[in-house]
Amino acid sequence: MNWMEILLVSTRLGLTSFGGPIAHLGYFHEEYVRKKKWIDEKTYSELVALCQFLPGPASSQVGIGIGILKGGKMGGIISFIGFTIPSVIVLTLFAIFLENTGVSDAGWLSGLKIVAVAVVAHAVLGMASKLTPDLTRKAIALLALLVTLLWGSAFSQVTVIIIAGACGFFLFRKDEGMAEQKNHSHFPISKTFGSVCLVLFFGLLGGLPLLKEATSTMAVTLFDSFYRAGALVFGGGHVVLPLLEKELVPTGIISGQEFLAGYGAAQAVPGPMFTFAAFLGGAIGGWEYALLATIAIFLPAFLLIFGALPFWNALRRNPGMNGVLMGVNASVVGILISAFYEPIWTSTITSPLHFGIAAILFSMLMFWKLPPWVIVAAGIIAGFLFL
Repeated sequence: MNWMEILLVSTRLGLTSFGGPIAHLGYFHEEYVRKKKWIDEKTYSELVALCQFLPGPASSQVGIGIGILKGGKMGGIISFIGFTIPSVIVLTLFAIFLENTGVSDAGWLSGLKIVAVAVVAHAVLGMASKLTPDLTRKAIALLALLVTLLWGSAFSQVTVIIIAGACGFFLFRKDEGMAEQKNHSHFPISKTFGSVCLVLFFGLLGGLPLLKEATSTMAVTLFDSFYRAGALVFGGGHVVLPLLEKELVPTGIISGQEFLAGYGAAQAVPGPMFTFAAFLGGAIGGWEYALLATIAIFLPAFLLIFGALPFWNALRRNPGMNGVLMGVNASVVGILISAFYEPIWTSTITSPLHFGIAAILFSMLMFWKLPPWVIVAAGIIAGFLFL
């Protein structure tokens, strides 16, 4: 497979794939399965199942996996670069623009913050309907909501995810949905290489906080924060919001207004939601920190997909691991609802006018099914005219 062809196809997807991770998977299916026939239906469905099982940006990991299948390890890297770079460039330039123009109090930025309210509300409802279909998982989500709301720290979120996974292992391990599948896929990665990647993943997860304490430099602090966010996010790109907010806003590294404005802007660009990290890095320290943040938040996705692919056929038949995933996904719903209230709702909806604009934007997204970039444009116009 020609690496240049992988780059061209993935870049075209990176320039045109609006709508979030579920929409991205639809774009991938149309391009890679139906048009290019680089991957068959069975293998694609298995790859999607793996990437939904792992933490991290599922759509990006699927793209990396397809690149690996067609072009080896370098093919995976090239596929990621093509899909990710367009939105990284746009969000980095937007962050630098905000820093250099001093328009942080402009009405259109308030409109972007209200866009974030509408988008996260829509994401919460969609995820809740899929990830908490029964009373047991609703209870896990409720407990996750209460703990993260009343115990506001990044550590609380990690603790909730671990406990929810343990509960899922015991409560849902009899679920055979994943175990019944018998198909096998083979990717050109050895178990030795996969093991090294998994050891590196956990080594960085445990070692970066120690390095941060030892050095106290901004670069290491940010790398640790973004790496941990990328390593612990289950359930889609929107869930990265509470993890990053707890890491960056209370410490004063970035203001809450800038954080939410960047999140709103991230809805207007194609590609993975995790490129929100490029905006945050750019707002903190220019293009160098934008690159640092982007590498840090996506590095866990690479290590996990490279590490898991050689072992996937055995892992996917383990109902206990399926139960862990069900419990973790339920807790993610509660964590996201907590983030929706604080900081999104409390810092944005401060008047009836704000609520009215948010209700209109939410209706456009939820009921009229308009694309996210239209919602962003409408939010900017409303902010410019009324706020």
